[in-house]
Amino acid sequence: MSMTEPYGAADGLLRVYPASSGIEGPAPALVWAHGGGFRGGDLDMPEAHWTSGALAARGVTVISVDYRHLGGGFHYPAPSDDIITAWAWTVEHAEELGIDIGRTAIGGASAGGNLVTGAVLRLLAGDVSPLPLPAGVFLAYPTLLADQPAPDAALLALLDANPSALHPPGYVPDMYRNFFGGPVDDAPLAVVPGRAAASDLAGFPPVLMINSEIDLLRLSGEVFAQTLAAAGIPLELATEPAVLHGHLNRPEEQAATDSVERVARWIERGFLPQ
Repeated sequence: MSMTEPYGAADGLLRVYPASSGIEGPAPALVWAHGGGFRGGDLDMPEAHWTSGALAARGVTVISVDYRHLGGGFHYPAPSDDIITAWAWTVEHAEELGIDIGRTAIGGASAGGNLVTGAVLRLLAGDVSPLPLPAGVFLAYPTLLADQPAPDAALLALLDANPSALHPPGYVPDMYRNFFGGPVDDAPLAVVPGRAAASDLAGFPPVLMINSEIDLLRLSGEVFAQTLAAAGIPLELATEPAVLHGHLNRPEEQAATDSVERVARWIERGFLPQ
């Protein structure tokens, strides 16, 4: 196996994509969770495999997480626990991975973005064994609320012009009920992170959030971004124009490469907003 070939780790929970050769000293890293509506997805889907390989080629070691999901009959907190296990494994194995844990972020796409946000909230709240916090959090078109705010006229027009962008009525609330295993009215904040108040986010790491423009779910990300800003958390918020939800799963679109390059620059800047 060459130094840059991906390999499995942690009894199959993880797939490691080493940073491209030529990196001097410990590399930055990203623990990465794909999307799939809490129900599906795997390490071979482009959002996981292509994104991980593209970042590794740009000098970032990626630890991709094959968390449990509803398709296997699991509910919260099982997938959240898997994210925390992946983070703990990465911290413990930083030296052999050749990474700098002080430059290691955590990130996720869509439902994966929900899971990593919830995992960080659990770390902040002391709900799990003490671990160092990630240096940054990357969220790609995350879903963070079960019930979306009403879209403005501009987003409504985009959605009307792109019917394939719309989920069936009730899809997202049902997705959350299935994720939690019941009504989410009294669910922990880690299940519905978009409900967080600014006071809940004290100490949250710097955030890069990249949304897809033609996507109703971006409203929940924007709500969370407003709360991050109110809490004084360093935030870079970007929207890839004219694309539907899940653009990292479509590497043939320029937006996927643009997003990967934005992530690499954010990591190179030390997780500071542009």
